[in-house]
Formats: sequence, structure tokens, C-alpha cells
Amino acid sequence: MPRLFAGIEIPPTITTRLSLQKGGLFGARWIDEANYHITLRFMGDVSHTMADEIVFHLSQIRLPEFEILLKGFGAFGTKKPHSVFAAVGANEDLVQLQGEVDRRMQALGFKPDRHSFTPHVTLARLKNAEPIDVANYLQMRDSFETERFHVPRFVLYSSRDSIGGGPYAIEDSFDLL
Repeated sequence: MPRLFAGIEIPPTITTRLSLQKGGLFGARWIDEANYHITLRFMGDVSHTMADEIVFHLSQIRLPEFEILLKGFGAFGTKKPHSVFAAVGANEDLVQLQGEVDRRMQALGFKPDRHSFTPHVTLARLKNAEPIDVANYLQMRDSFETERFHVPRFVLYSSRDSIGGGPYAIEDSFDLL
């Protein structure tokens, strides 16, 4: 039974820039650069039959290619931070793609995501990190910004049932127009 999610790959030039931000934060378990991505929709553990249905529905999406950039850092978990991420600059094309993926997954019976879409690349999972240390880490990277990069497709990833952060494998890809 595969564990699936749809996402956007991060190009090597950007992953290199992100990897240089590792370190300097006690309690951080840094994600391997090969596993950097932007999640569009998590489907979870599904049957092989459902996996085939997911591939079919995702293959029907017809939206244009676009460009995005990463801008600034943030953390999830206000009082007790649990992860650090690079934020994605505002982009309507990305929001439209995520909405279409979500709509098609709901048509297959998946429940709507209970969290609002916050596009990001997770850099580290945190355990026992002090909020002040996380705030300092983020403040030192406040001006971080990448060049714009092209998004010609999105992919269907699979992951093993683990603590999080990979390893991920690309099961299928879906070209944008």
C-alpha cells in the first residue's frame, strides 16, 4: 500500500542554496536535499487501485507552466516550533494548481485538507528546539530569496512510513502546458 502525495520538485541550483542554510539550530534534524519539495496535496496510504485512480485524475489537469521563487523562512508551531521551512513567494498559478489537485482528490473521496495551503519547502524537523533559538535562526535568514525558477510539471511522490523527511520516490509526473 503506497503512501502518496503530489508535489513540485526543487531544482538543483535552489537545493544547493537551501542546503547552505543548514546548521546553527539546536534540536534540528535537517532534511536531505534530495527530498526537498513543495507539497501540493498529501493523500496518505492508499490501495494500488486507488493509486491508479489518483494518477488518472492528476493526468487530466491542464494548467500552464509557471515560475516561482522562495522568499524568507518560517516555522510551524508557534509556542512549540516543530519544523523550519523556506517560504514560497506569493503565486496565483501555484495556488490554482494546488486547488485543482485538491479538487480532483476530493472527487475521489479524499477529505478537504483542514489546513490552509501554505506553500513551503521543509528544511528541518525540530525536537526540543527553544522558541527563542528558532526566532533567532529565522531572523538571521529574513532576507533570504532565490531566483525565480521554472515549474514545468508536478509529480506524484511515494514515501515510506517513517519519521518524516523521506526518502521520497517519484512515481509519476504530469507536464504542465
